[in-house]
Formats: sequence, C-alpha cells, structure tokens
Amino acid sequence: MRSLKTLLMVALALGTVASVQAELQNVELDGSIRIRGNYYDWDDNIFINGGEDQAWVEQRTRLGVKADFTDDVSLYIEFDSYNNWGDDFRSDFITGLDGAGGADVALYQSYIEINNAWGLPVRTRIGRQELEFGSEWLLGNNDTAAGFWGLSFDGVRTTYATDTFSVDLLSFKLSETVADFGDGDVNLYGIYGSYIGLEDWQFDLYWLWLMEDDISRVTGAPFTVASLASVGIGAPLAEDTNLHTIGLRGAGTYGAFDLEAEVAFQFGDIERQNNSFFGISFGDDDLDYSGWAANLEAGYTFDMAWTPRVYLGAAFFEGDDNNDDNFFDALFGNNNNDLAFNRLFSNWEYSEFIENTELSNALVLRAGISAMPTEKISLLLALSYFETDDSDAPNGFFGLFAPDHDDTLGWELGLYGDYQYSEDLVFRAGYAHFFGEEDGLNGFNNSALNGFAALVHNDGNNGFFGLFGDDDDDADYNYLFWEAEISF
Repeated sequence: MRSLKTLLMVALALGTVASVQAELQNVELDGSIRIRGNYYDWDDNIFINGGEDQAWVEQRTRLGVKADFTDDVSLYIEFDSYNNWGDDFRSDFITGLDGAGGADVALYQSYIEINNAWGLPVRTRIGRQELEFGSEWLLGNNDTAAGFWGLSFDGVRTTYATDTFSVDLLSFKLSETVADFGDGDVNLYGIYGSYIGLEDWQFDLYWLWLMEDDISRVTGAPFTVASLASVGIGAPLAEDTNLHTIGLRGAGTYGAFDLEAEVAFQFGDIERQNNSFFGISFGDDDLDYSGWAANLEAGYTFDMAWTPRVYLGAAFFEGDDNNDDNFFDALFGNNNNDLAFNRLFSNWEYSEFIENTELSNALVLRAGISAMPTEKISLLLALSYFETDDSDAPNGFFGLFAPDHDDTLGWELGLYGDYQYSEDLVFRAGYAHFFGEEDGLNGFNNSALNGFAALVHNDGNNGFFGLFGDDDDDADYNYLFWEAEISF
C-alpha cells in the first residue's frame, strides 16, 4: 500500500506542475479494486485438494497514471497487487509481534506510446502492456472468473489504423535467459489484421508465432511450452519449439441477431533429444503440432420486457492423436503423435471447474438465456456439455494395460447475477454445478503416466496434463462466489 500511496502522490504532483511544463499536456489517473470470495465443494474427490472443500477471498488492486506530452507522445504506468485475504497480515495473532507484510505490488504495465509518427496513422507502444485481440479467445489479459491476476507482455506493438482496417505487428519477449542473442529465450511474434469497413461487423485475420530456443543448453530454464513436454517418465529434454497459429474471426450484429465465430489452425513442432537404451539412441522423439480449433456463439435479443437474449454456442479443440503409441514406440522414443491444440493466452473460460482458460482436446456445447429485470440487475442461466475429442486411452505402462473410457466429461449448469449499484460499483454473485461422468473424467482417461513418451492425449493444460476425476463415482462439484468491483 505504501508503494501505491507514493505513486498517487507523484501523480498528483505531476498534475500540479502540468500547467508550467510546456512538454507535459495532461495527466490522468485510473484504477480499480476487485474482490471475490470463492467456495468450491469437490465432492470428496481425493485428486483435488485431497478431497477437501476450498474457500478463499482474492483481491486485485490497480492504479495507473497516463501522461500526455506534445507531438502525440504519452506514457502509461500501472501498478497492481494481487493477493488472497490473510496473505499479508502484519501481526502474529498469538504473540502480538508485529512485522511487515509481503511486498506484492508489481509493475503491471509500463509503456511509451507514440501516435501519428511522421504524419502517418501509426501507433507504437514500447514496453510492458496488455494484449487484447478480438474476443480474447487466444490473446487476452487473464481477468476472467476466479484467479483474475492479469497478464501483460514485454515488447513492442505497432498499429497502422484507418477508418476501415487496422494491422498490428507484435514482437514480445516472454522469457529472457540473458545468454547470447535469443539463446534459450521465449518470444511471441505476430501479425493481426482487422477489417471494420462493414457497419456493425469486424473481420480479423492473424498469424501468431510462439518460438522457444534450445532450452537444453540453459540451466534453470522456466516452464514453457517445450519444457512442459519434457515432463514424464524417462522423457527426453525438449529443445527448440516452433508453434504457429493462423486464424480467422468474424463478429457483429444484424438486427436482433449477434454472432461471434473464430477458427484457427496450429502447426509446428517441439524438437527433443531421443531416448536411449544402454547409451544407444533410438527413434525420432519430436512432437508435432497439427490441429484445429473453433469457437462459435450466436444469439438473439427479444424486443420485450427484460430484453431477454438466448444464445447457442460450441467450441472445439482438437486433441492429440494417440493411436500410434505402442510398446516399442514408448520404449525407443518413436512418437508420431500430433499434440493437442494449444490455447496460448486465452481469456475464455468455458467451465468453473475443469479449466482455467486452457482446456483442450475437447468439444464444448453451450446454451443459455440472459435478461435484465431492471436497469441495474442482469441475470444469466448457462448450460454447457463437455466431451473429449480424442478418447483413445494413453499408453499406460509401456503401452500396456490401457483402459477404454467414455467420451463424455460432464455437464455444467450455472446461474449468475450482476447488480450495478452505481456507475462505478458493481456487485456480482453466481452458483455453478458440475455433473461429471465417472468413465470420462477419471484419472485413467487423463493419466499423466504415459510410458516413455511425453504427456499427450489429455484434456487439461493445453493437452499436457489430465483432468483427474473420481474413479468410483460420478463427479458432483459445486462452486459459489460473490464479488464487488469498483473502478474509475
């Protein structure tokens, strides 16, 4: 809090002297406080928190300063703090001995912005910044549902924008090892184009390249796309990763109808060292990306009391092709499978229980109805169905004892409400129930034990880790939350 108070004082001081500084034209403050109480009932599932219920209150505080200068130059600096209540209590409740709490204030955004450079409709942002493109299906800021700690990127974004279209060039550093140029680093590059020349509609076309350099030569490399594929029994160490995503999106309204549709294809590979047997290497252990994904939602709003809106939706994330695995492939490192579609930095959350914006190898069908009984109150009733795309069982042990299982993961029903107390303050509450299928959600379906191969054919964590359900009974999970958010 002391850091936030200091920032506020500096911002006010800047605002005071703005009138006598020729270069500084304007100073603006913005900020928000978001507090959410969460309660999960995991139905005694020992794979999740030992079968015990979970309850906590999370809070995120944000404070930003924007300063405008001459020549269309500005800067933006934002600090935030994310924590659970009780994390930073500054006293020992037994002895009364006080002490400092945790220093959890972070620099969330900090960038320089240049507009209309050289008389062209070009905007460049240099520094740490959020990336929000389209509906944030693949590029978002991670502020959905529980665990809204945010996501920002370090790099450069250049935008060329006219009245009918815009093109963004992206170059961002996700991990830096301070080795030789690019060695062991993780980078995100991309081109994102949007057409807005048709009234009430937007069409997007994009290419994203997630690139990770040889992490086998870097000690203590952080978890990344490739290192995830290095987890497992006897799995070889991942080297280079190249993951390309090309996509097309369209969204808009026509009368009372609204539509959101997006499709993407991924290709690339994860290069890995081969497994060895008595010092002799066998086979090709590289992993390939080659998968489709799509997201669709269509709605209709009725012109009547409460303005009800009904919608239907579907999402598909292609899973790993696990059919080629057998005893000898697992032993000698021949892995010809395609990995599941990687959700990258999605801000879409299809379930309160079985994902945190990273569910893959799945088909999701959705339906719901929303309404506004008053100008301040909005309600939503949502129903979702989840099914595994690739339901072939993983290897088990050396390709043996692989059980069959059901495609269906389960159903989820949720009821949500918002109360807009004032222009700046909103209260939210919701309840969700998940009806999980024993034969689809259990640990065997998504086992992390996959022979000598990498972790493939799983539904959670972009296809790398499993969804562990109860092996004996159908899942019967409950989630309840309340929330308050104020912003200016």
